[in-house]
Order: sequence, then C-alpha cells, then structure tokens
Amino acid sequence: MSLRRTPFFEFHVAAGGKLIDFGGWEMPVQFEGIVKEHQRVRTGVGLFDVSHMGEVRCTGTAALEAVQTLVTNDVAGLAIGQALYTPMCNPRGGIVDDLLVYRLGASEFFLVVNAANTEKDVAWMVANNPRPDAATFTDESPRWGQLAIQGRHAQAVVQPLVAADLAKVAYYHFVEATVAGVPGCIVSRTGYTGEDGFEIYLPASGARAVWPAVMRAGEPFGLAPIGLGARDTLRLEAKMALYGNDIDDDTTPLDAGLGWTVKFDKPVRFIGQGALEAQRDAKPVRRLVCLEVDGRIARPHMPILAGGQAVGEVRSGTRSPTLERNIALGYVPVALSKPGTEVQVDVRGQLATARVVKPPFYKREY
Repeated sequence: MSLRRTPFFEFHVAAGGKLIDFGGWEMPVQFEGIVKEHQRVRTGVGLFDVSHMGEVRCTGTAALEAVQTLVTNDVAGLAIGQALYTPMCNPRGGIVDDLLVYRLGASEFFLVVNAANTEKDVAWMVANNPRPDAATFTDESPRWGQLAIQGRHAQAVVQPLVAADLAKVAYYHFVEATVAGVPGCIVSRTGYTGEDGFEIYLPASGARAVWPAVMRAGEPFGLAPIGLGARDTLRLEAKMALYGNDIDDDTTPLDAGLGWTVKFDKPVRFIGQGALEAQRDAKPVRRLVCLEVDGRIARPHMPILAGGQAVGEVRSGTRSPTLERNIALGYVPVALSKPGTEVQVDVRGQLATARVVKPPFYKREY
C-alpha cells in the first residue's frame, strides 16, 4: 500500500528531508539532525508540517451538547475564537484520543485529532453522537494542511502574513484569516513543543503559496523545517503526552495527570464520567511521572522497578538535548510518584537508577 503524502511533501524532498513511514504517511523525521533542529526551536524558531493530523467539524443546533457528551473538558465556556485541550474517553474512562476543540461559532466546532486515530475517532464520534438529529460530525481531514511555527520568534515570522494583530491572540485562542493570500485559514496560538508558537490550518490547495511565504518571512530569524524526531524530543521535555505511548484506551486522564481536563460538574454528563468518578473517589493507584535516568536512555515498555520488583513501565524516553540528561515518562504506583523518589529502570538487562522529578522537564522563561 502506498504511503499518504501531505500537501507539503515536495518541499520536504527539496529540503533534503529524511523520509520515513509514520503511521502510513511519508513524513520527514529530520532535515539537519534531530539535536540541531531541537535546539533551533528552543533558541529561535522552526517550521513543522503537521498536516497528517485529522480535522473534524461538528455543526448543528445540538453541536454543543454533542461535543460536551464526547469530551471530558467543558466546552460550554469557550468563547468564539477560543480553543481547549481535552481527552475523549470510553465508558471505562480510558482515553480514546486527546484532541483540540476550537469554537468557530455558537453551533460550530472544529476538532483536531491525532493522525493515526482519525478514522477511529470519526467512527466513535458518529456512533456516540447523542443528537444525530441536530448535530453532524464531518471528517474534513483531506481538505486541510497544517503548519506549526514554533519558537520565541514565531509571532514575528507569522505576523507579516496575516492582517490580524497576533499580539492580541492569547494562548489557546485563534483567528480566522487570510494567510499569504490564501483565504479560509485558522491561525491558532497553540503548539506541541513547550515554546510560544502558532498552528496554521489552511486549505490544502494553498500549500504551494503558504510554505514559501513562511520560509521567506522566517529568513531573518533562521527559520528552517523541523522533522518529527525533534517534535518528539521537544514535546517530551515539555511533558506533553503522546497518544499511543503515554496515554491510550487503557489509561485514564486521572492516571496521566490530566485531571485538570476532567470537569465532573459540567452540565452535560460525558462518556466515561461514571468510571472516572469511581476512580476519583477510590483514589488513583498509579500516576504518570517524569524521570531522570542515570547513564542509560530508557525506552518505551522498559520495566520500572522498586525493591527488586517491577512496579510500572516507561512510556516515552530520550536524551534531552536541552538538559543534556536522559529523561523519561512512565507509570508508577502513587506511593512512588513524589519528586525525589528513586526507582530503577531495566535497560536491556542493566539496571539504571532513576529519580522522579517535578514536571515538566523544561519550561520556557519568556
């Protein structure tokens, strides 16, 4: 089966990107090298193609009720032009996916889901729509391209391309705008790196106009394309969960430290609320923690031990380019989740000492 390509594929080839199969998409894992690209975003600004993400529009007089039923966070308080992050759970409280919800209008929402989950998520939304008579979910993924401009110079890069004053666009807010002459775009102050930045959703047909325009605008700031490898190290330093690694159908928001996204008191009950209320009342037994690992790099599924016994497992791990330390995320019993607690990680038969540290590993200072 041939791999899918984003509207920006030709630019990745021209820039010498190393292309890999990423969940059925032919995507660049790196251009100049993961560490160099990571540091470019931390110190300046970088450009990511994230067009593999899925986009779903929910419309209708009962759109609010439908979205409220599906997600754990409370979208009723969203103003038009505002977005939020939220899990979407199954009846057991496990996470079907984590997504962004944009409020486009009183009865119109734009949902952004993880690439590998798009088909599953759309089917879930349609099957669990409480008001199919008055709310419709439409998969618009093929219509959209998506770019992320991330780093301290992101606003300076994007501003010349849009008429709106981006200084007035707060974190997790957005404007609908024309970008580099391409109408019908959404410019959102969001990202997956721990830095300031913008994500631009644009009609796929506008890709050939927008990519070169962003690159030209970014020249004074050293902007360059960034691959998926650095995207992963950046998000891990910022303790941003990766679906399929850190969260999945068998982990709950309360396990994953996402309790702040679960609004038990919102006016519409959501799928999984009963299970999460029971877990809340009984107290969660495990927690996703940040670990610094001595000597070796911990990788997903490596056992975490305490007192010689396996007590959990690593879900994500890398060498942090910013901290120059080995870092990981993993689940441990709540009793072992306090910062300063020492555990061990079985790294291919060798035990490495690890310490629980306060999240996140990295937090920007500007």
